[in-house]
Amino acid sequence: MASGFFALFDDIATLMDDVATMGKVAAKKTTSILGDDLAVKSNQASGFVSERELPVIWEILKGSLVNKVIILPVAFLLSIFLPQAIIILLLLGGAYLGYEGFEKVFEWIFHKNINKNRQNPIEIPSKKDILEFERTKIKSAIKTDFVLSLEVIIVALGIVKDEPVLARIIIVTLVAIGATIGVYAIVALIVRLDDIGYKIKYYSSSKFFNKLGDILIHSLPTVVRVLMIVGTIAMFTVSGGIYHHNIEFLHSFLSTFPSILTEIIIGFVVGGFAFACVKMSMYIIKK
Repeated sequence: MASGFFALFDDIATLMDDVATMGKVAAKKTTSILGDDLAVKSNQASGFVSERELPVIWEILKGSLVNKVIILPVAFLLSIFLPQAIIILLLLGGAYLGYEGFEKVFEWIFHKNINKNRQNPIEIPSKKDILEFERTKIKSAIKTDFVLSLEVIIVALGIVKDEPVLARIIIVTLVAIGATIGVYAIVALIVRLDDIGYKIKYYSSSKFFNKLGDILIHSLPTVVRVLMIVGTIAMFTVSGGIYHHNIEFLHSFLSTFPSILTEIIIGFVVGGFAFACVKMSMYIIKK
């Protein structure tokens, strides 16, 4: 009885050791995706009234955790019984990300020119308009998070596919939840740069810290603009990467180009095709 009890502890210790080792490997392998993830989420979490930034990020974080609750058990079951379905889900998610990125580029090119030609006076949005804007952006961010979460989980699953089922579940769950909390903590830090700058200036009389505070305050608009560009490019990169790695004939597509450029091009084409299909469908429905 005692020997069986200690054998159980030995098995648990071995499992935890495997979890720690493979967890580090899985975390390293998903770092590049999380970089894109951070750019996309920082872009989507910006543009709100200052006092609403953290509440909005909290709402998106809760939605992201709900996404994990949905994706993780389904991904574990599919990886065991129907692994081909995961690839199909990834491709559909890649099309959605490409569509989101292409739509942003389309609006930037065409709506920017339209807005330039308008001479309407500046309208102050009502509280109802602001709340509606928040709800729309939160829903969009949670949908995008679903796709990015799916990719992180699938990549992590692929790394630990040879591990026992229990170890697989623990590792992937820890990577998914840890990545979520880490990414949104950094997002919250980025969107509050100006407030951090004001706090530094308020609590310090040092010239160095006053200068640092000024830099943080004035850098936020630039950081937000850069994140908008990087976030859009990241959508194309993730979208193109999904298709590049999961469709055989695309492996040799633009083989002389750097991998990241190839993925951006593929993501842009996929997004353009998805955008055209959506617009055509809407036109047919209206007609």
